[in-house]
Amino acid sequence: MPRPTAAQLAYGSSTVIFSTLAMLLLSQTSSGVGIAVIALAALALGLLVSMTVPLPRSRATASAEARTAAGAPASPERVETVQSVQTVADVATVEAVEVLVPTAG
Repeated sequence: MPRPTAAQLAYGSSTVIFSTLAMLLLSQTSSGVGIAVIALAALALGLLVSMTVPLPRSRATASAEARTAAGAPASPERVETVQSVQTVADVATVEAVEVLVPTAG
């Protein structure tokens, strides 16, 4: 599992803090159960926000996307790799279907 980035930590933490304060001020709750529910909701919201922050792309991926967007064809090695991965995935799908639904004969 990859480590969280600085942006994920910053966005998630600030979301938890500000949403907790906002919900406590708006609800004006003073019971322990109400505070616990608000804290859990704020933690869930912070987790959701931190996981939706896009991950940084590698330089190779960014340069390949830039070349493709500029109209340059993809490298032959990349096309061959993608085709072989698709072939392996097709074979695995057919094998999985045959296991689940045995053919007659």
